Amino acid sequence: MVGQASTAIPPNSPVPVGEQKAQVNAATPDQVNGAHPHLARAAAQAAMKIQQKYDEERQKRTRPDGDAQYVDLALSEQFKHYREDPWLNERSETVTIRNGEHVKYLILGAGCGGLLFAIKLIKAGITASEIRMVDAAGGVGGTWYYNRYPGLMCDIESYCYLPLLEEMEYIPKHKYAYGYEIREYLNAVADRYGLSDTAMFRTNINALVWDEPSCQWKVNMAKERNSGPPLEIEVTAQFVIAASGLLLHPKLPAVSGIENFKGASFHTSRWNYSITGGSEDDPALDGLSGKRVGIIGTGATAIQAIPHLAKHAGHLVIFQRTPSSVDTRGQRPTDKDTWTSVASHPGWWKERNLNLAAHLSGATRPADINLVNDQWSRCRSYRGLVGGPDPPYSVEEIPAFVASLHALDMPRAERLRQRVDEIVEDKKTAQALKHWYSSWCKRPTFHDDYLPCFNLPNVELANTDGKGVDRLTATGAVVGDKEYPLDILIFSTGFRAPGIGSPAFRAGMKITGKNGKDMDAKWQEAVATLHGSMTHDFPNFFMPGPFQAGATGNQNFTHDIMSNHVAQIIAQAQAKYPGQRVVIEPTVEAEEMWTGEILKRSTSFAGMAGCTPGYLNGEGIMDAMPMEVKMKAARMGIWGEGIESFMNTLEAWEKDGKLQGLEVKPVK
Repeated sequence: MVGQASTAIPPNSPVPVGEQKAQVNAATPDQVNGAHPHLARAAAQAAMKIQQKYDEERQKRTRPDGDAQYVDLALSEQFKHYREDPWLNERSETVTIRNGEHVKYLILGAGCGGLLFAIKLIKAGITASEIRMVDAAGGVGGTWYYNRYPGLMCDIESYCYLPLLEEMEYIPKHKYAYGYEIREYLNAVADRYGLSDTAMFRTNINALVWDEPSCQWKVNMAKERNSGPPLEIEVTAQFVIAASGLLLHPKLPAVSGIENFKGASFHTSRWNYSITGGSEDDPALDGLSGKRVGIIGTGATAIQAIPHLAKHAGHLVIFQRTPSSVDTRGQRPTDKDTWTSVASHPGWWKERNLNLAAHLSGATRPADINLVNDQWSRCRSYRGLVGGPDPPYSVEEIPAFVASLHALDMPRAERLRQRVDEIVEDKKTAQALKHWYSSWCKRPTFHDDYLPCFNLPNVELANTDGKGVDRLTATGAVVGDKEYPLDILIFSTGFRAPGIGSPAFRAGMKITGKNGKDMDAKWQEAVATLHGSMTHDFPNFFMPGPFQAGATGNQNFTHDIMSNHVAQIIAQAQAKYPGQRVVIEPTVEAEEMWTGEILKRSTSFAGMAGCTPGYLNGEGIMDAMPMEVKMKAARMGIWGEGIESFMNTLEAWEKDGKLQGLEVKPVK
């Protein structure tokens, strides 16, 4: 998982890798360091050496097959058992939507996003009985429903991450909420707003087709059941909101021999406690005693699970391709005084999230207090991924901008590499655990117990030096000329990149709009939306981004902004024609103007060029794309001035009340 709080994906900047390197190298010493010229020159030379190291490490990991190096479990029949839901219960089987029914508001997804969209509609005056949520999972929670691995917690502090804290009057138990608490909380939210009983789970939307004569969506869905084939259901819907999430489809490495491994194996997003022992809220993994355990991957999920594996496994082998940057976490319970200072006045949740976003985007003023005050909120170079104020609006400004990003990031990166040396006793292992890329290239991680694991006698790092595991055998995993014998193999290899494909593709459905327009085809031609929330030819269909919307480290804050906006659009449109059904659709001109605003700010992401391969840049293949392809991909980008600027832009549009750029028509 990507730290449980995903960030929307900006495309690679339309700046070639070679030019990006030149920009950094061409920066003057004073651009890199404003100190005395001699000190500045030395600092610039040191920075250039580190940048060369970044380039060398990136080259080791760059592969021509890009995302094809993974098996997408949503598309694989051979390995579909890795995506089976282990958490199903009696409620998962309940049929709440009947064939032939009409649904006024159909929400695809019952995670944080789906819940927020439903609740914001309710707050706008719509009754819960008019809303139906459907989800392929067996219950509420989205990523928090599926992911229940030991040690799971959110890397964003819970006072910011958990939505609707003010309305729920809930006090999180820790600064960083554990997974089981988050799932229980989201179920409580669904109960409070009357959404639990009418939601339908284990349900996949196969197709949405806009029916012009009736001005509504025809929906084909399939309800999975424990016995018998899926139940086919056809309904109509006036409005559809696709909140299916960003981290939806787990993936495996496309390494030879997976099918040959005879030991127990599973993906971290479908943790199997019947193999490991223990439970999510009591991770005493006694099933691992005396067992040889391997875990492939060292990303945000593995960082949290590995300390528990190390504690209980007879022998643990950690297969690493690219190390994570690991900063301190500082987990602690919430005490009364802390909570009193946090929830001190109405509107504190939004204020706190804006404060966190400002620190991540470099949008703070010298006198601003860091309300969150953790290592995440001090990662100011993260604006290289999520944008920030005053981006370079011309090509001439880019070299100094990119140089400033690297200069801002370098002290943090060097501190984290030094932290590895201070904690990990074996020097060779320590060297292998150091990250060599900028903080915005991969999601930063935070943990106090991960690095000390490598000092334990039962823990072994299998560093693949950027290549990954070569193959699996019936009894183990092979790296180079060494085979590691294993009884249990755990895949911590993440999810399909959220920046791939249209909302239809990401949700595994086909969407056909006006005049037979296919949404996948539109995305292939040229992505275009209004505010990242609607797109022409697909009336009464709403999205929460990530394309052409805003982003920050806390995806729930983005969901809060987008759900507010969609509720405002619907409420204002229906107010124009009281008592009548309406059709809402952006004009071509409006979405092209919005796309222009996105492109104008795309230089914010110039620092993404040359990043080490990962899901944020299509495993590195974006750097090699022709310029015309990059420019087309840039249309899929996010708002480059940061989330507060994006929010202010939407709120000003809402306040204007003219529904600028939308066609709203009554249904006769």
